[in-house]
Amino acid sequence: MADCIRVPLLLVCILSALHQIRGENHNPGKLGGNADNPHDPAGGPGPAAGNPGAAERNPGAGASLVRRRSAGWKLAEEAVCRDDLTRLCPKHSWNNNLAVLECLQDKKEETEIATECNHLLWNYKLNLTTDPKFESVAVEVCKTTISEIKECAAEELGKGYLVSCLVDHRSNISDYQCNQYITKMTTIVFSDYRLICGFMDKCRDDINALRCGSVSTGEKDIHSQGEVIACLEKGLVREAEEQLGAHVIKDNCKKAIMRVAELSSDDFHLDRFLYFACREDRERFCENTLAGEGRVYKCLFNHKFEEVMSERCREALTTRQKLIAQDYKVSYSLAKACKSDLRKYRCSVDTNMPRAREARLSYLLLCLESAVHRGRVVSGECQGEMMDYRRMLMEDFSLSPEIVLVGRGDMGTIDPNCQRALQTLIQEADPGADYRIDRALNEACESVIQTACKHIRNGDPMILSCLMEHLYTEKMVEDCEHRLLELQYFIARDWKLDPVLYKKCQGDASRLCHTHGWNETNEVMPPGAVFSCLYRHAYRSVEQGRRLSRDCKLEVQRILHQRALDVKLDPELQRRCMTDLGKWCSEKTEAGQELECLQDHLEDLVSDCREVVGNLTELESEDIQIEALLMRACEPVIQSYCHEVADNQIDTGDLMECLVQNKHQKEMNEKCAVGVTHFQLVQIKDFRFSYKFKTACKEDVLKLCPNIKKKVDVVICLSTTVRNDTLQDAKEQRVSVKCRKQLRVEEVEMSEDIRLDPELYDSCKQDIAQLCPNVAYGNAQVIECLKENKRQLNSRCHQRIFKLQEVEMVDPELDYQLMRVCKHMIRRFCRESEGKNVLQCLKQNKNSELMDPKCKQMITKRQITQNTDYRLNPVLRKACKADIPKFCQSILSKATADTELEGQVISCLKLKYADQRLSPDCEDQIRVILQESALDYRLDPQLQIHCTQEISRLCPEEAAAQEQTGQVEECLKVNLLKIKQEGCKKEVLNMLKESKADIFVDPVLHTACALDIKHHCAAIPPGRGRQMSCLMEALQDKRVRLQPECKKRLQDRIDMWSYAAKVAPAEGFSDLAMQVMTSPSKNYILTVIGAGVALLFLMGLFCGRFTKRVTQELKDR
Repeated sequence: MADCIRVPLLLVCILSALHQIRGENHNPGKLGGNADNPHDPAGGPGPAAGNPGAAERNPGAGASLVRRRSAGWKLAEEAVCRDDLTRLCPKHSWNNNLAVLECLQDKKEETEIATECNHLLWNYKLNLTTDPKFESVAVEVCKTTISEIKECAAEELGKGYLVSCLVDHRSNISDYQCNQYITKMTTIVFSDYRLICGFMDKCRDDINALRCGSVSTGEKDIHSQGEVIACLEKGLVREAEEQLGAHVIKDNCKKAIMRVAELSSDDFHLDRFLYFACREDRERFCENTLAGEGRVYKCLFNHKFEEVMSERCREALTTRQKLIAQDYKVSYSLAKACKSDLRKYRCSVDTNMPRAREARLSYLLLCLESAVHRGRVVSGECQGEMMDYRRMLMEDFSLSPEIVLVGRGDMGTIDPNCQRALQTLIQEADPGADYRIDRALNEACESVIQTACKHIRNGDPMILSCLMEHLYTEKMVEDCEHRLLELQYFIARDWKLDPVLYKKCQGDASRLCHTHGWNETNEVMPPGAVFSCLYRHAYRSVEQGRRLSRDCKLEVQRILHQRALDVKLDPELQRRCMTDLGKWCSEKTEAGQELECLQDHLEDLVSDCREVVGNLTELESEDIQIEALLMRACEPVIQSYCHEVADNQIDTGDLMECLVQNKHQKEMNEKCAVGVTHFQLVQIKDFRFSYKFKTACKEDVLKLCPNIKKKVDVVICLSTTVRNDTLQDAKEQRVSVKCRKQLRVEEVEMSEDIRLDPELYDSCKQDIAQLCPNVAYGNAQVIECLKENKRQLNSRCHQRIFKLQEVEMVDPELDYQLMRVCKHMIRRFCRESEGKNVLQCLKQNKNSELMDPKCKQMITKRQITQNTDYRLNPVLRKACKADIPKFCQSILSKATADTELEGQVISCLKLKYADQRLSPDCEDQIRVILQESALDYRLDPQLQIHCTQEISRLCPEEAAAQEQTGQVEECLKVNLLKIKQEGCKKEVLNMLKESKADIFVDPVLHTACALDIKHHCAAIPPGRGRQMSCLMEALQDKRVRLQPECKKRLQDRIDMWSYAAKVAPAEGFSDLAMQVMTSPSKNYILTVIGAGVALLFLMGLFCGRFTKRVTQELKDR
C-alpha cells in the first residue's frame, strides 16, 4: 500500500483483499475472464466472494460456477440479478457486462436491487479492478495514448498504476476508444470508495470519527459508498466554516477528498451521492443537457433555488459548490476553460496543496478579473465560466466560509469583520462589471432596465449607472431600488468595484493616491479612501496643481452625483456621522433627508462629522448637480431659465445662483423651491459653502473679517466696510471690485427670506408665529408682514426690523419686495438711475399714468416708512444734517438709537418750514414731504397716530377711497370744530399753519386756484408763502376777479386760520412774529405796531422821562 502514495487515488490496489477472497473460496480459477472482448475484460466473480454462505442460500449462484469460468460469462445470466435486470435495464444492453453494471448501479436505490445481486455486482467490480487482464486491455485500447503521455508510459505494469495514471490524465486523452474506455472504468471506480487505492487508509480515522460508514470489508455491503464520500465532504465544509464542534480532518484525507471531487468534475454520474440525490431534478431541469464536461453540474447549479428543486439535491449541490470555492479544480469546465489564462497571468503558483490560497476560487477570480480590468486579454470561454461562478457566489453567501464564520449570529447588525468578508465577496463576484451576476438585482430591475436603460447594451457596466440615475424616479420600482442600494453600498466602499471609474482613473489613482493593482491591498490607502483622495483632487484649481485628468474628473463627478442620493453610499460620511444620524436624524427616512438633516444640525455635530458634512456641502456649492434629487425636482426651471449654465460641464456655482434668482418663477415647483431654500439656509452657516462668494472674497475676508466663519456675519462685515468707505468718500475702497459685485448678489439673496438672516429670524420667531402664521417665507413676504405690523412687534424684533429698513432705504436694491414688485417700472422709469437712487426715481414717477398700481402701492408703503423716521430717508438726513440738531434737539435727546421717532423730527422740521427758518436744501426736502403727505394722510405718521379714530368717525368715505388726493386732510380741516381729541386737533392746526407757507402743501386749494395762480401770480416763485400772499392780496383787491371755487376755498382758509389763531395762540415771540409775517393782514398789523411805537416815542420826547433822574454822585458811589 505504500506504493499507492506515489499517485493520488489509484484505481486498483486492493490485492490483499483479492488474495483473501481467493483463499476463502479455494478456487483459483474463478477469476477467469474474456481478454478478447474489451467490453467484457474480466470474468465474473466467485459464487461466494466476500460471502461464503451465498451458494448455500442461493442455489442459482452456485450453479453458475461453470458458466462464470467460461469465456462468455454474462452478468445477465446470473439468477440473483435476473429480476432486477429485467425490471430496470433495456434488453439490448444484456450482452455487455459493463452496460449492465452501469444500468444497475445508476438505477439503484436501497429498495430497488436485491441484496444478493448487490453483493454480486460489488465482487464483479472488485475482480475487474484486480484482474491483470484489465490492465492489458487498457494497454491494448490506449496504446497510442500511453505513448503520448510520458508519465503513464513510465509506470510499472501489474500494479494498477497505469490505469490510475490514465484516469489522472483523462482530460488529455484524445483517442475516442481510449477515452470511452477510461470513462467507463472511472465510473466503476467512483461507485465505491473502497475501490480507490489509498482512500481507505488515508480517511479511515476520519470516517470513524465522523461516523460516515464502515471501512471493514464485508461489514457493510452497500453497493455505492457515495454517501461516505458525501459525508466526508460535508465534514470538510464544516471545518472550513469553523462550525462549533467541527472535526479536524487530516491533511492526507483532505487531499484525497478534494481529489475525488476533482476527478468527478467531468461527469456528474461520478459523484454518486449527488447523482442519486439529483436524479429526478436532472430529469426535470436538465433533460436535454448532455453529460460530460461538467454541463449537468452547471445546469443544476442554475436551477438550485427553484421552488420545485428537491431539498436533498439542493444540499448536495451546495456541498459541491463549497468544494469548488475551496479548490477551483473541482469545477471541470472552469479549470479547463481558464487553464491557459491562469498560466499566462501566473495565477497558479502553488499547486502542491489543493487548498492553498492560489487554489481557492476567490483567488482565481480576483487574479483573472484584475487582468481584465488592466485591459489584458482573457479568453471568452474563460470569462464566460468566470461569470457563471461569480453569479454562483453572489447567489449563495454560504459558499464563502469567511462570511459564514464572521456573519454568524445577529444579522441585524453587521460586524466589521463580516462587512470586510462581504466586501471581499463583492470584489470576487464583481457585479459592477456586469449587473446580471447579481441575479436578485437582475430580476428586480428587469422592468426598469427595459424602460429607462434600453439604449444601453445588455450587460454593459453603464447599466448600473443608468439605474442609479433613475433612483427615486417614477420609473424606479421599490424592489429594484432596494437591491440597487444593497449593491451600491459595497461598490461605494471600494472604488475598484466600479469598472468604469477604475478604467478611467487607475492612472490618476496610482499617481495621486499611491494605489496598487486591482486585487492588491494598500494599508496606507485602503480601497475606501481612494475615492475620497480622487474627489479632493477633482476640484482643485489650476494654481493648486496635481489635478485629475478630464475623463477621470467627469467620472468622479458622476459618482458624486449618484452617491448624494443616500448617505449609506458615502462610506466616510456614514462612518463619521453614525452617532449624529441616530441622534438627530432617526426620523428622516426619505431619500436625501438624512444629509439635509445633518446640514441643518451642522453646529450640533461632533467635529469629525461636522468636518465631512462641511466638506461635502462646500463641494455641493461648486457643483450643485451633486444634489441629484434637487436637480430632478428643478428640471423645469433649469430647462426654461438655466439650461446654458446646466450644460456647462464645469460648474462654478452658477447653476445654484440661477436657481435662486428664478426661485419664484411659475415653472418653480414646491420641491425645487424647498431644496433651493434649504441650500441657501445651509450656506449661511459658513461662507465657504458659497463657492462664488468664497472665490471672489476669500482674500478680503482674511484681510478685513478674520476669524469670522458664518456667512451672514461675513456679509455684514464686508457690507459695513463698503458702506463706510462710501459714506466717508474714501479714495480707494478696501473691498475689491470682484468681491463687491458678488457681495451684492449675496445681500440680495439674503433679503429674499428672513431665515437667511439668522439674527433677525431668531429675534422675530415669536412675532412671526403670532402675526404672520400663514405667510410664506419666500419673496420676503414674512419680512413685509413684520414691517406692516411693526407697532405690534416685541422690542428686539422691532429694533432688528428698523435696522433692516435703514439699510434698505440707503440701498433700495436690497429691498426685495420693492425690486420684485416694481421690476418693470424700474426698467421703464429708472433705467439710468443708480441703485441707491431707485426709490427716489420711483417716487418722482409715482403719479405717472403709466405707473403700475401694484408698484405705486409699494412706493406708498415705502414713503410711509420713510416718514416715520428721518433716519429712514437718507436724502432728507443728508440735506437737513445741520437743521435737525439745531431745531429738534429736544426730540433727539429723548430718543434711543434703535427706536423709531414716529415722525416727530419730520413734524418738527415741517413747523420750522412754516416759519421759513430751514436751510435751502432742507427746505426743498421738507417741501417734497409736505406735498406728498398733503395728498395722502398716511404719509404723516403723527396725523395718523392721533387722528385715526377721528378719520373713521368724520371722514370714512374719503379714507376708503383708493386714490388719495388730499380729501381726508380737507375733511379734517372742514370738520376742525368737530374734532374732540386734542392731539388730532393740534395736528390739523399744524397742517393749516404749514399750508400758509406754501400753497403746494394744500392740494385742494392749489387745484381750485390753479388758473388764478397762472393769471395773477405767475411771476412770483413758489415757497415761503409768496404765492399764498399773492392770492390773498388778489382776494382783497376788488378789481381782481378770482374763480368762484378759488375764492370760496380762500375764504374758508382765512376762517380756518383765524380760528387756528384763537385756539392755538403763539407759544413764544418767534411764533408770534411768524404769525404776523404770514398773516394776510400783515401790512395792517405792522402799520398798527409801527404807529404805536411812534406814538410812544413822541410822548417821551415831549413829556420827558417817567423815572427819577439819578445824580452823578450817586452813580460814582
